[in-house]
Amino acid sequence: MQALGFDGVDTTRTPSGWRHLPAPARAIATAAAAAVEAAQARDKEPFDAAVEQLAALDAEQVGLVLGAVVRTLLEDLHPDGLDGDDVRAALEHAVRSAAEWQDVDPQVMVVLLVGALGVQDDNDDEGRPSPQALARHAPLLLVDLLQARPFPRYLQAAFTEIERAQTQDL
Repeated sequence: MQALGFDGVDTTRTPSGWRHLPAPARAIATAAAAAVEAAQARDKEPFDAAVEQLAALDAEQVGLVLGAVVRTLLEDLHPDGLDGDDVRAALEHAVRSAAEWQDVDPQVMVVLLVGALGVQDDNDDEGRPSPQALARHAPLLLVDLLQARPFPRYLQAAFTEIERAQTQDL
């Protein structure tokens, strides 16, 4: 996977249009923010357009970023630790909520949750959902986990975490 291009980019500032991010990260931030905003409003046409934009980007990079957001949200929602019942409850709630206005595949939600927690088998490409399915379901999961929390704050935290990891790997 290519790096998101954080060399020398200040990601500590508050996002305003995501201009401070390098181009690959900015594209992910813009598409993800549009998809989450449309999902929060349950506005189908803008949601579908944002999902198309998200699905057209590098799936590994999108997964890395959105997985970090999901993980951070789960940690915030469960500061005393996350167990199997918590994961099951999060999954059930997200699927039910999203199913009120979208077709939802619970298995894709499972892949997103376990992937964010780092417990999936990366070698199982055969059962892996398409980038389109992942791009459609990730914002739905995020909206449910966000509740009233601000998405830009969590997205910025994900980019900061990824930048830190990339600079440590150098």
